[in-house]
Amino acid sequence: MSSTGSNLSTRTATPGLMRGLGLWSATAIVVGDTIGTGVFLVSSDMARAVGSTALVFAAWIVGGLIVLFGAFCYAELGAAFPKAGGAYVYLERGLGPLWGFLFGWMSSFLERPVAMATLAAGCLRFIGFLLPAVALPLAVGRIGSYAFTLTVAQPLAAAVIVAITAINYLSVRMGGAIQVLLTSLKVGTIVLIVVLGVTLGKHVTASAAPVITPVALGTLGAFLTALVPAMWAYNGFNDLGDLGEEILEPHKNIPRAIILGLLTVGGLYLLANVVYFHVLPFPQVAQSQHVASDVVQSFAGHQGALWLTLAMAISALGALHVVELTGARIPYAMARDRAFFRFAQRLQPRFHTPSGALLLEGSVAALLALTGTFEELYSLFIFAVWIFFALVALALIRLRRREPELTRPLPHLGLSLDHAHFPPRGCRSHGKPLAGASRALLAGISSYPGRRSFLLSLAQDRGVGRTSYS
Repeated sequence: MSSTGSNLSTRTATPGLMRGLGLWSATAIVVGDTIGTGVFLVSSDMARAVGSTALVFAAWIVGGLIVLFGAFCYAELGAAFPKAGGAYVYLERGLGPLWGFLFGWMSSFLERPVAMATLAAGCLRFIGFLLPAVALPLAVGRIGSYAFTLTVAQPLAAAVIVAITAINYLSVRMGGAIQVLLTSLKVGTIVLIVVLGVTLGKHVTASAAPVITPVALGTLGAFLTALVPAMWAYNGFNDLGDLGEEILEPHKNIPRAIILGLLTVGGLYLLANVVYFHVLPFPQVAQSQHVASDVVQSFAGHQGALWLTLAMAISALGALHVVELTGARIPYAMARDRAFFRFAQRLQPRFHTPSGALLLEGSVAALLALTGTFEELYSLFIFAVWIFFALVALALIRLRRREPELTRPLPHLGLSLDHAHFPPRGCRSHGKPLAGASRALLAGISSYPGRRSFLLSLAQDRGVGRTSYS
C-alpha cells in the first residue's frame, strides 16, 4: 500500500466511465438496491422484539423518517460531488483524508461484504421455503466464546456470492434498462402480494390477535432493537453516489432519484406489512422464518407461494448484484488515489471490470457467509454503516460552512438525525456486531498510510487549544 498522494477535489472523471443513466434508471437503481430481502423477512424479527403490531408499524415509520433525513444529506452531497466512490469522496472533502480512507476500508472489508453475505443468506432463507433441507445443520462448534452452527445454507450462500462475483467479473456493467427490468420485478412482487392479500386473504379476527398488556408493549430498548432490521431493509439509497460519474445531469437527477426512490420504497413496505398482519395472526408473524411466503401460502396455496418465493429470491440476487457492482468502485477509486492496496486498481483487460476489487469483496463476503446467520449479518452491517452515516452528516455541516458556494439542490430541511444515537441503546443484545465493527475500524486506523502525520497534526491542534474540525 502506498501513501496517500492525491487530492480528490481536483480529480477528473475516470477514463472510460460515461454518463448514461437518466432519472428513471437512477431511481430504479435506488429502489432495486434498497429492496432486497428485508421487507420479505424482517417483520417477524421486529414482531419478536416489540411484541405489538402497533410498535412494528411505528418502527417502520420512524426508521423511514430517519433514513429520509439521511437521504437529504446524501442527495445534497451526491449533487455537489458526482464522483465515483460516493461517501469516500464526501468524507475526504468534508473531514479529511483519514475519514475517507476509513470509510473505504470499512466498506471494502466490512460494510459491502456483510451486505453481500446478508443478501445471499436471505436468498437461501427463501430457498429454504422451497427446499427445507437447506436449513439442516452440518456442524456445531465453538471458537473461544463464540458458539456457531454451520447449516447447509451457509456454504450455499458462499457459492451464490462466488457466482455473482464471477458474473460481475466476466460481464460489462449492467445497463440502466436491465436494472429497470429487475426493479420492476421486485416492485411487481410486492404489489402482487398486497393486491392478492387484500382481495383473497382472510382478515385475522380480533380473537386471533395477541393480548398485549401495558408492560408487554415493549421498552424503548426493545423498540430501538426493532429499528435495526427496519434500517437494514431501508438501506441502499446511499449507494447511488458511487455511480456519480455515470449519471446524466447529476446535480438534478441524484437528489431526485434518491428521494423519489425512498418514498416509493417506504410506501411499498408499509403496504406489505398491512397485508402481513391482515392475513396472519400476530404470533404466526412473529414465529415465521419467511413471513411473506407464509402470507402468500395462506391465500394462494403452496404452488402460489413457491412462485412468489422464487421471485423474492431473484429480488435478493438482483440486490446482491447491485451491491457488489457499486461497492467495487470504492476500493478501486481508493487504489486509483494510491490510498489502498494496488491490486484493487487492476482492470480485467478484456472485460474492463475492476477485477481486483471484485475478487477482494467477493472473497470477504463468501467468508462472512460461512460464519454468520441472516440476523447476525444484518446487525453487523447496520453497526458498520451507522458510524459513517453520522460522519457524512458531519461532513455536510462542515462543507456548508467552508464551501457555501457548492451546489445546493435542496433547501436546508435539516440534517440526518445522528444514527449513532440509536444502536448502543437499542441493540444491547448485539454486542458481537458492535465489537466486530469496532475492531474493523481500529484495523483501518492502524493501516492508514498517513496516520503519523494525522496524529502529529491532531497533537499540534490540541497544543494550541483548538480542534481539527473547527
